[in-house]
Amino acid sequence: MNYEIASLRKLQEDGVNIDRLPFSIRILLENVLRNHDGFAITDEHLQTLTQWNAAGTDKEIPFKPARVLMQDFTGVPSVVDIASLRAEVIRKGGDGTKINPVIPVDLVIDHSVQVDYFGTDYSEGKNVEKEYERNSERYKLLKWGQKGLHNFTVVPPGMGICHQVNLEYLAKGVIERDGWAFPDSLVGLDSHTPMVNGIGVLGWGVGGIEAEAAMLGQPVYFTCPQVVGLKLTGQIPQGCTATDMVLTITRLLRDVGVVGKFVEVFGDALDHLTVTDRATISNMSPEFGCTVTYFPIDDQTLDYMQKTNRTPEQIRLVKNYCEENLLWRTGNEAIEYSEVAELDLSSLRPTVSGPKRPQDKIFVEELNTKFIDLLQDEFSRGYVPVPDRQENRWLAEGGSQTEYTEQEKHSSPEAEVEHPNNLRSVKIKFKNAEYRLSDGSIVIAAITSCTNTSNPTVMVGAGLVARKALSRGLRTKSWVKTSLAPGSKVVTTYLDRSGLSEDLDALRFHTVGYGCTSCIGNSGPLPPHIAEAVDKNELVVASVLSGNRNFEARVHPQVKMNFLMSPMLVVAYALVGRVDIDLINDPLGFDPNGEPVYLKDIWPTQEEINQTIKDSMRVEDFKDVYDVIFDGEEQWQKLPTAEGNQYIWEENSSYIKEVPFFKDLSEDPEPPQDIHNARVLLFLGDSVTTDHISPAGGFKESSAAGKYLKGKGVDQKDFNSYGSRRGNHEVMMRGTFANVRIKNRITDKEGGYSTYFPTNETMTVYDAAMKYEKDKTPLVIIAGKEYGSGSSRDWAAKGTNLLGVKVVLTESFERIHRSNLMQMGVLPLEFINGQNAESLGITGKEKFSFTGIGEDLTPGKIIKVTAERESGDKFEFDAISRLDSAIEVAYYQNGGILQYILRDFLSKIKN
Repeated sequence: MNYEIASLRKLQEDGVNIDRLPFSIRILLENVLRNHDGFAITDEHLQTLTQWNAAGTDKEIPFKPARVLMQDFTGVPSVVDIASLRAEVIRKGGDGTKINPVIPVDLVIDHSVQVDYFGTDYSEGKNVEKEYERNSERYKLLKWGQKGLHNFTVVPPGMGICHQVNLEYLAKGVIERDGWAFPDSLVGLDSHTPMVNGIGVLGWGVGGIEAEAAMLGQPVYFTCPQVVGLKLTGQIPQGCTATDMVLTITRLLRDVGVVGKFVEVFGDALDHLTVTDRATISNMSPEFGCTVTYFPIDDQTLDYMQKTNRTPEQIRLVKNYCEENLLWRTGNEAIEYSEVAELDLSSLRPTVSGPKRPQDKIFVEELNTKFIDLLQDEFSRGYVPVPDRQENRWLAEGGSQTEYTEQEKHSSPEAEVEHPNNLRSVKIKFKNAEYRLSDGSIVIAAITSCTNTSNPTVMVGAGLVARKALSRGLRTKSWVKTSLAPGSKVVTTYLDRSGLSEDLDALRFHTVGYGCTSCIGNSGPLPPHIAEAVDKNELVVASVLSGNRNFEARVHPQVKMNFLMSPMLVVAYALVGRVDIDLINDPLGFDPNGEPVYLKDIWPTQEEINQTIKDSMRVEDFKDVYDVIFDGEEQWQKLPTAEGNQYIWEENSSYIKEVPFFKDLSEDPEPPQDIHNARVLLFLGDSVTTDHISPAGGFKESSAAGKYLKGKGVDQKDFNSYGSRRGNHEVMMRGTFANVRIKNRITDKEGGYSTYFPTNETMTVYDAAMKYEKDKTPLVIIAGKEYGSGSSRDWAAKGTNLLGVKVVLTESFERIHRSNLMQMGVLPLEFINGQNAESLGITGKEKFSFTGIGEDLTPGKIIKVTAERESGDKFEFDAISRLDSAIEVAYYQNGGILQYILRDFLSKIKN
């Protein structure tokens, strides 16, 4: 079949040097060339890309993705917004059914399953039952969207993680539509959308508002990126995994500095680096700080497509199109990069990262000594190492006395020590077990997240570690909450066929569900006796997980140390039950005959892993799983849902409410005004993440959200999580800045508290904001560097808006959150001239005025800031507006991007 294409080859023939351009820039160039209309996408945009400047530019380019990917937590508000847009159009006499996604949208329900039950054959069934019990209202909305919206599909619960489903099924490489062939591309409502870069598809995470605009036909605008080349050479050595590789790359690229840039991978390692290994790297682009980590399409890509049941016709289209349109990697390119970082994969060593940032790389053999430093530096705990840890069996077994023979008890001189090594420690007696829980004990061991569960090498490797551990008589420790959450049902299929599911089950790594679980904080409660011991004794306990995020309080609010690692190491650490061990040189434990068992004794060779994969994975598995991907299990099929094109809002719903942003929207926007006498709601430091800002995880009855739900007659047991209630703005705004670890400098109370300055009262952030709203006082947030890093969470910006914050003033923003603030009508400002809050002597008690907003607002305009101290003294400084383009100014002037789109739609109806 013949297709129209936007030809890069023809551009080259016309004199444009395409060969020097990174592949990712070529894809952006094709996109602009194909969508050029002279209005939204202009000759200037085309010129910016044909003359791409490796040194960087402040020029903006547009991007119209081929599709949008959503997950349910961030997807629910998007569907609520679309339904709210429809409602407002209908109220104004228009045809609401014309409000639909313009491009295809795939929503995968994967963020709602929680690990309530674990370590048993019935765990998955019970967790799914609880999932539907908690989320049926949300699921009814999504099922309505599946039926009532065009260009919108839903992958029901229990089918997989959105990024793995995207990699294994949704990604096409090249799309044919309306007689055209063009590169597959997307934006996603999850910051780990770049995982699909591993299969040669350009895509990245955006905020919910930006994604909604894209699916309604608006280009995504962003500054033309620099592209850092990541040169990989050599091969991963025996004893190391793709996870060790990606954690090493995280540290490397954080040191290089790639925030806001593209990363593109090249080098001879790509000749043998599989798509699943590539995707493991690309997945962690947000942890690197970059927008994408792109791998060009080549033979490895086609091999993966064949193995995952893409049709021969699709594979031929990908190869022919990419070769014809200069998007095929040969390995002989001479591309000009902005900068090059290099890594020899043969230099890798077993690695973990933590305890609270993905870039904090630690070699496994050094974790014991690093743990000592962390306890002393961050928690002021004393720690005196035992001289000979090799013979200290009591400590190697986590202080478990009941699991030893009488001979072992008497031969271990530390067996009766109450507080080994001066660790804070508590003896636990539970049913027939007795053991010691102390600082450094592992209470969660989770094989989870798209980063690793999409990679059969490390999943099969984890199963083989379990098998070998069992053969040596080892078992996971009883205080460790173990879980396995595969990214797709294909994983279960090959683990079952290889018999490795039985081995993992025997170590209590039973499948608990198909979703993100612990990686996004859905770890579920700790067993009550463990939770009580941790709280009462203020223990610094740990989690080990094969995820991509370990920010403070993310995995579990009671767990203060969280370490990222491969699934294979997760199993190994669960056998030990502690992190204060040199896993390379110390024994993991002792077999029934008292012989030590080391990691090397249970670690499989790469040949064993490869052979197991060859024997257990089949192309038909992908067909069987994905042929029914949209059908769902029985619970989904039986779920009742409303019919019709207009969503009927339930007045008493505590999950779904029509948002207030569009109600009674004026036809013309009010011009923006200068801001006077704003008060500081939060005064924050560096590296404040969207986990700190956005409502996430569970919440207590005493919280602002808890009080709201109690007032609506909801029992605490039915609160569920913030994520499950993202469709209710009343809950979400009360949970914004409610993180228990947030440190607001204008109050001494840690957590989601602020000071209401007219009375100098300390109260929750929400309560303070509402009192200021009653006073008609505008609010400002002041912060340091990298404000808003982390997951792309639209409620971090929506909640900020609803709390009455007009300005966020920082030293620097992370890309997605800055964009989200602008799209919600909150002005992002940055200090300039090397200044910051500290150098200016800001205390947070000042009143702030911002002038230059109400007149001639242009991209990057300098805004005059006047601060008035309590004494009445004033001082002035300049800040730069991070409205980076004319379209961003227009969005801000309309009060937000969706208001801009709605007004545009209504004007077309009127005309």
